[in-house]
Amino acid sequence: MLEEVERWLIDRSWSVADRPLHALLAAKRASGQTVSVVLPALDEEATVGDIVAVIRHDLMLQVPLVDEIVVVDSGSTDGTAEAAAAAGATVVHRDAILPRIPAVPGKGEVLWRSLLVTRGDIVCFVDADLRDFSSDFVTGIVGPLLTEPDVQLVKAMYDRPLGAAAGQGGRVTELMARPLLNMHWPQLAGFVQPLGGEYAARRCLLEQLPFPVGYGVELGMLVDALHLAGLDALAQVDVGVRKHRHQDGRALGRMAAAIYRTAQLRLARGHLIRPALTQFERSDDGFEPRTYSVDTEERPPMREIAEYQARRVA
Repeated sequence: MLEEVERWLIDRSWSVADRPLHALLAAKRASGQTVSVVLPALDEEATVGDIVAVIRHDLMLQVPLVDEIVVVDSGSTDGTAEAAAAAGATVVHRDAILPRIPAVPGKGEVLWRSLLVTRGDIVCFVDADLRDFSSDFVTGIVGPLLTEPDVQLVKAMYDRPLGAAAGQGGRVTELMARPLLNMHWPQLAGFVQPLGGEYAARRCLLEQLPFPVGYGVELGMLVDALHLAGLDALAQVDVGVRKHRHQDGRALGRMAAAIYRTAQLRLARGHLIRPALTQFERSDDGFEPRTYSVDTEERPPMREIAEYQARRVA
């Protein structure tokens, strides 16, 4: 590991317990900063309401740390929108945001569009499939942004159990993202959960970043933030244990392909010869190929969008 990273791990890796809630509230009042929490959601009726309810109770009603909770629904066919609204979130459909640009499927697309429907100086992203959710996820990653003026992006780190097996979650991280980062961007080798969906950043940084539309968004954001702001502007906070719904191996393969593509573009800004991934499924006749397209689109920095510029002027 680089000496720079070893120093970073000491200076920029914290625990949620390092910043008591009263200290965060004092820092928020002193700075005048506002905090938005965004949950990207697709068919998460079973969990999204509980997450919203915890954040609203702990960090809006009990103490005024969070200023708004926005759930961006990317086309759910279940009761995701209703559950989120009933729990107290503002719910916006992905397609209603920036309608002149047709939406494409993908998590990064939703996160990018969320910048247009939130107002916070600090934007905190939380996945909508978490179980046994604690508001520590929010206070942990928002904390350094309120108390450390030089920090611009904070990732959560945590244990990820796979069923009853501790520490076996995050398979795409270990098999794809971590090797890529260690080999090509060794300054980022200290991040425990580089692909984790819980992170917070200053709006002034997010609006300068391109957003891969799919699963590559987390890796792309880390790499681009490193180049734009430098390693010391990035940090991570230990928030405990993350429990969520796990995907099957084929879905993880598609995720890995999107992440590899995101890394490839940042290595060379080159052209993908074949932006597709073929996987195999057994049928009565043997193994049958199934080919899936790999996300090949990125959204530009939000500050280049006319509607966003107009909102800032207003």
